[in-house]
Amino acid sequence: MVNQTLKKHIKNYLKKHPKQRLLARRIYGGLKERRYVSMAAKEEIDPKLVLFEVFMGRQYGCNPRAIYEYVLKDERFADFRFVWVFHEPEKREQFPELERAEVVSKFSGDYFRYCARAKIIVTNSNLDYRIRKKNGQIFMQTWHGTPLKRLRCDIQAESGNVNNTLYEIRMKNDMDVVRYDYFLSPSAFATEKFASAFNMKQLGIENILVETGYPRNDILIDHSEEQLAKIRHGLGIPEGKKIILYAPTFRDNEHDGAGYTYRTHLDFDRLRSRLGDDYAVLFRAHYFVANSFDFSRYEGFVYDASRLDDIRDLFLIADLLITDYSSVFFDYANLRRPILFYMYDLEAYGQDIRGFYFDLSELPGEIITREDRLLDAIEEMFSEKFSPDEKYRAFCDKYNYLDDGQASRRAAELLLQG
Repeated sequence: MVNQTLKKHIKNYLKKHPKQRLLARRIYGGLKERRYVSMAAKEEIDPKLVLFEVFMGRQYGCNPRAIYEYVLKDERFADFRFVWVFHEPEKREQFPELERAEVVSKFSGDYFRYCARAKIIVTNSNLDYRIRKKNGQIFMQTWHGTPLKRLRCDIQAESGNVNNTLYEIRMKNDMDVVRYDYFLSPSAFATEKFASAFNMKQLGIENILVETGYPRNDILIDHSEEQLAKIRHGLGIPEGKKIILYAPTFRDNEHDGAGYTYRTHLDFDRLRSRLGDDYAVLFRAHYFVANSFDFSRYEGFVYDASRLDDIRDLFLIADLLITDYSSVFFDYANLRRPILFYMYDLEAYGQDIRGFYFDLSELPGEIITREDRLLDAIEEMFSEKFSPDEKYRAFCDKYNYLDDGQASRRAAELLLQG
């Protein structure tokens, strides 16, 4: 208990003192990295071992999950072994698909040993800074979204974010991205932005970008009514209810000692009063958000889906998406269903917090800054049958043209190529 309290005080102190934080990271990180390199040199690479990790061990989902579930059915991988990394290894019990895999705890000794042994490592976010690629290993970065908001080295806010200055963001980016052999891209647009955001041009590694489409979206192209019914049943949503998915992103300037925080900026009392009992709202916070949400007073109307591992299930059953600057709308647009953009802090977010990669007039839905208008727009979306207009179709043609249900196959082919 004393050690945990001391660690918390040190962490809070370093958050407020960037120079001391950078020095501590260099000293502590250097020691940890050398220890890993020494250990890894003693481990032989297993040519049939693949390690998967999603959001630094937080979830079983996204592109790595889609690739894994594809290769489980591919005879060419029949004699391969698979390892999944989780902070909570008990996730194995939730997903039958993990029966073929060994599950290890993040930061455990087994975790680092498997990282040193695996021929292939597939991730959708940062790998631990200590993991250094050995000759003969293949690292695939799938990432986790088409960018609307500026990323990493393209962020222009002078202060950086709660955990890093701009210098630290760029330093950590360069350490991370040089390890990858493949970096999946969902479109030519994303390829261009990734090359800039991840500093690939300066590092001379643009050739690692491969336009495959996003494997996680294959299921949005090909799914069954039985799958939808199973998802609804699992969430406890009665048949016949119209489903709204509200999935906002985090704000770099909203945080406390534990991490990023979020306030919903949506009056669920008013929303329930307007919509009634025929609707269900799925609330999905960004995985960075540390605070919890209490929707107990809205039982049967608001469902907190923030802890659900894979958002793809929510996409499949949602009749309407409400988001802001999150990349989720790119994926959801594959379903050709209505989208509303609730950007209550649009001016601040665009000018002071992140900024955007393209003109918001391209977005496939109405931009809303006032709650009153949002409530009206929700009712309008359900008042008549929705059909994508020309702007919506043009958006999909530009950003989602590779989402054809075959992205997992293309990613698997890359792994076999080596």
